Amino acid sequence: METTRNDDTPIEELAHDILNDEGSEPDSKAGREAGSAALRSLAVLEFVSNSERSVSLTEIMQAVQLPKPTVFRILATLEEAGMLQREPDAKRYAPGERLSNLAANVLLHSPYRSARRAILEELVEKLGETCNLTIPNGNYVMYLERVEASWPLRINLHAGSKVPLYASASGKIFLANTQKRLRDRLLANAPLITHTKNTIASLRELEAEFAKIRRLGYATDNEEYLNGICCLSVPITNDQNRVIAAVSVHGPTSRMNLQSADEFLPALREAAEQIAQTLDW
Repeated sequence: METTRNDDTPIEELAHDILNDEGSEPDSKAGREAGSAALRSLAVLEFVSNSERSVSLTEIMQAVQLPKPTVFRILATLEEAGMLQREPDAKRYAPGERLSNLAANVLLHSPYRSARRAILEELVEKLGETCNLTIPNGNYVMYLERVEASWPLRINLHAGSKVPLYASASGKIFLANTQKRLRDRLLANAPLITHTKNTIASLRELEAEFAKIRRLGYATDNEEYLNGICCLSVPITNDQNRVIAAVSVHGPTSRMNLQSADEFLPALREAAEQIAQTLDW
């Protein structure tokens, strides 16, 4: 009986299937670099992950310079294992949930984590409020690092915690800087729940918010996820100017006023530039 893989398939089984792929390799430099069947699959994963949009089978073939049957078998194996996902209405591929979780866990346990925490600790000293480092993870924002301010009122969030993309300042940063086709898919797959009276749960209003974020270069959360808590977030970009993470400051509205939060922006942007050096993908 034929079995179907899922996200719990051991990585050893996934590697076994890819290693048994006997597709031929071209004599090009890219083909030689692929070297082994395992490296061929890694080349496919790397190309899909580095693309700012979903990619087609033809685009992947051209990028990794492998024959169609080989690429098709690799894609089928990776899709069944949850490493890649295919758009339901097109033959295009994007990173899957399992691959996103793998990337997040690599960053969570990175040797650079102590350096990132030191940057956030210095930022907290400057701003006097709790600061966070986040990355996108599926339909959520994941906290990579979080340093609490020394105030009695605290929120029970920690590294690895997740909050909805559309209802958080850093999540809106990611959505605003995501290709519209992917943004539409993310929002379609995530129910827009009204967490507070300020939650933006309308697609039209969210698009207007995203345009504002792109214009200003930062995002805010005005009690949109938790009552009494506001947040200011700026993007962290790589050397291709792609948004890969965000650094944020948040606090209770009794202490932190978004109307005067502009004064936080220079320190946040300086910290974002410093943290970018520890997130060299």
